[in-house]
Amino acid sequence: MKLICGPMATISHPAFRIMIEKFGYCDEYFTEMINAGTLLTNGPFEKYYIDPTPAPQKVVWQLTGRTTEHMEAAAKELVKLPGIGIDINMGCSAPDIYRFGSGIGWMLKPIEETKEMVQAVSAVIKNHNEQTGENKRFSIKLRLGDDNFTDNQFFDFCDMLVSNGAKMLTLHPRTKKEKLSRPARYFYCEELAKRYQKDGVEIILNGNVKDKASFDNAISKAPSVDGVMISRAAVQKPWIFYQLAKGGVGNCELIEEKEKTVDLQQLCLDYIKDIEKYQPKEFWKTRLQRFFTYFSENFKFAHYAKTSFLNAKDNEDLAKRVEEFFVQCPEERIVGLK
Repeated sequence: MKLICGPMATISHPAFRIMIEKFGYCDEYFTEMINAGTLLTNGPFEKYYIDPTPAPQKVVWQLTGRTTEHMEAAAKELVKLPGIGIDINMGCSAPDIYRFGSGIGWMLKPIEETKEMVQAVSAVIKNHNEQTGENKRFSIKLRLGDDNFTDNQFFDFCDMLVSNGAKMLTLHPRTKKEKLSRPARYFYCEELAKRYQKDGVEIILNGNVKDKASFDNAISKAPSVDGVMISRAAVQKPWIFYQLAKGGVGNCELIEEKEKTVDLQQLCLDYIKDIEKYQPKEFWKTRLQRFFTYFSENFKFAHYAKTSFLNAKDNEDLAKRVEEFFVQCPEERIVGLK
């Protein structure tokens, strides 16, 4: 059972992967969406999006774009990089993404148009593998579709992806407009796993897994899946993959060792330093604010911590506020990872 860290805008970058790797047991890291058009024009920040630090062998490059031409050309650049392979984002339902034909927009277009793009990217990866002897993977992350989707439409769409080379499908089993408050329909993940069991296609479940209990609940409804992707919960608890592995989940033996502890103050301060090292200065504020929005939920006084951290005027002030918080709340500093 694979444990995968999902793609998150402003989060899935080297500094975050470094934090997760401190605890271990994450099998794959999806990058935040890499815009095909911007990559091809050598945008000033693109080098930061394609930095595979610290675990190049575990990275999956997630590609987004609105035209076949751009997607194919960008795939030719990404396939040269280290990592597991290329994933096409067909799951992002943010209005500013799908209205321009990206993200879930590919599920809303005429299927022949989407098929053309899938075939083009798949061919890039296939050709690369034949020429180099590598085995880069082609995968898709998707949702159920629009709110008026039918089962036949959904499964026909997935059949098209698989018949054109997709070797892994990650399903967030909600429609375009459904939010996290709507229960994820895990049975669609199970149906996909059964459907492609003989085809060598991996099916990954995504959505609402935040701890061992929710993991067990999801797997009880989709026992045939090949892995689970965790996103927001990994920001709040970067040690979640370790905790799941400690419970006997994932590609490892049951961890039998003394309980680990983590110094949350040091973790925060190290993260700030890594943001400065691996992100452009223009990104520091948004990256740190997004991280601390989730990470502050670890604390008993979460609202106080979040308000303080998000209002920091710069990184030096943020580090000072972090230290002051733990002076005021020393009991929050050391956490045991049961």
